[in-house]
Formats: sequence, C-alpha cells, structure tokens
Amino acid sequence: MAFLRRLFDVKAPPLAVRDDDLELPWTRRWHHVPKRSAGTDFRRGDYRRARENARLVARSTLGEKLWADLQQQGYLELPSRQFPGVTYRLRVGLRIKVLCAPGVRPPWRHPFLCINPTYPLPEEEFFVHLYLYVRDCEEEIIRVAAPQPWDQPLGRTF
Repeated sequence: MAFLRRLFDVKAPPLAVRDDDLELPWTRRWHHVPKRSAGTDFRRGDYRRARENARLVARSTLGEKLWADLQQQGYLELPSRQFPGVTYRLRVGLRIKVLCAPGVRPPWRHPFLCINPTYPLPEEEFFVHLYLYVRDCEEEIIRVAAPQPWDQPLGRTF
C-alpha cells in the first residue's frame, strides 16, 4: 500500500534507490547459463514469481482483447509495414513465423526469424517485447533477426 500511496501522491518523498538494488542484467555475460534457465541461483519460487510477473506485464501491455486472443489462438499476428503481403505470427517462447499472402515473395529465404533476449527472461515477458518491436520498430526486427529453416523454442527464455 505504501508503494501505491507514493506512486499517486505527489507530496510523498521520493523512493531512494541504492546502486546495489538496481539490476543491470544486460551488463553481464550470460553464455554460461544453460538454455531455458535463469541460472543456478534461481530457485523454483523465483521462477514462479518471475512467470507470474511476466504474465501480468504481458496482459497489461497487450490489453484484454489481445490477451484473450493470445490465450485462445496461441499466437498473435501483425502485418508487416515494410513488406506488403507479409504477416508476422508471434507465439510465446517460439521463433517468429513469417507468413506470406498467395503470390507474395518472402523477404527471407527461411520462414522463421530467431531473436533471443540478451539475458534470461520469462517467455511471456519476452513475447510482449517482440510484439512491441514488430508493431513499432519493425526495422530493428529486420536488422537483428536470424532467418532459420525450422522452428524451435527460444534459448534464453524460461
């Protein structure tokens, strides 16, 4: 409750953030962490809390309509703004599938785009990152995605 009072009360004193409280996971190397893991110091309860938080973030970011569509279909589709007739199918924890309308030549040789997070993230949280990038910054997706001939789970999500 104190957090909510501080959040909405402009007279409340600012929260003090210590440098050791701030996580900067992108400043570390994560190659030693096994795939689909957050590391050896992450416990069962940590995974549960991280996934619950990720679900809340995803649902809040997408809104109720898109969240319901994702739950029902298992994917969301976004049309490309760069390539007419191309649609990106985003699925939680899997590579982006590139779909082309009949007669449309695919922009990539392979139908799946692989993008992994820099550091371990829950699948649903990374899903909304990708959704926002495809929707708002497609140029970045085009720049960093690695086209792949097959589908498989992402490596740095859990």
